[in-house]
Amino acid sequence: MSGQPAQPVIDTHVILRDGDRILLSRRGGAYGHGRWHMPSGKLDKGESLSAGAARELREETGIVTDPDRLRLVQVVHHRQDADIDRIGFFFEATEWEGQPINREPEKCLALEWFSVHDLPDDIIQYPAAGLNGYLEATGPLVEHAWR
Repeated sequence: MSGQPAQPVIDTHVILRDGDRILLSRRGGAYGHGRWHMPSGKLDKGESLSAGAARELREETGIVTDPDRLRLVQVVHHRQDADIDRIGFFFEATEWEGQPINREPEKCLALEWFSVHDLPDDIIQYPAAGLNGYLEATGPLVEHAWR
């Protein structure tokens, strides 16, 4: 250990929930290409977590939600590799306006609703850790890929 302070990347993820269905996005970029995850992205400098989550949801899907109506449901501390770790804040959204549309076709191959009882097997591991922690109510924190 170097004793230097951590400088993790801060991510927000939105679990858009409609009853027992959640919205997933199929990745079109290099990272996780063809695999599923929730609408997500990096927090911008000077932005609150909930505002960043609402912004990412709107940018990716066109769905508008009030940041104050988002509920923090899970935190994941993810070790990406030896040099990069990430802290992901997972928010549940149950109130919103609009219908999901793919607003980033260069990054997203598809948007699709899935039952929480029948999720795809190929969810990217990092967001899957947060989603499973939320669905299984295992506690507020998951430390992923540290061992």
